[in-house]
Amino acid sequence: MIRCGIGYDVHRLVEGRKLILGGVEIAYSYGLEGHSDADVLSHAIADALLGAIGAGDIGQHFPNTDESIRGISSLEILKRVTKLLAQKKARPINVDASVVTEAPKLAPHIPAMREKIAQTIGISETNVSVKATTNEKLGAVGRGEGIAAMAIATVETKGTGN
Repeated sequence: MIRCGIGYDVHRLVEGRKLILGGVEIAYSYGLEGHSDADVLSHAIADALLGAIGAGDIGQHFPNTDESIRGISSLEILKRVTKLLAQKKARPINVDASVVTEAPKLAPHIPAMREKIAQTIGISETNVSVKATTNEKLGAVGRGEGIAAMAIATVETKGTGN
């Protein structure tokens, strides 16, 4: 059976943190605030994968009240979500994601993001799409207060359910 899930995440930009998107560190004067490394792209993909198998969201699996995972790499979150999929006899097939930010420019970093995401979830890089867009200066993201990401994931499951 083929199933799809959708994910969305947004985090505030703050001083004193590294900016990590899709597992790639991007030189920028601000980073994203969060309990983990706050990688909104990886979080949106994790939520999409979890949604595809009806397993809730990353907040249920990786709560911000769990001090043992403070600062966890979001690629590690994706690895653990992929293991959960395997336990449910499911595997990722395709991911399509968009990052919404006014700055920094992400185009030079997209190939590395695609590579890291593909390696982490165990699919071909050709089955991972990452795009970048702006919010046309509208809203909090448009004012440069944060970065958002959305993703859709397609998974294949064995059997009739999970």
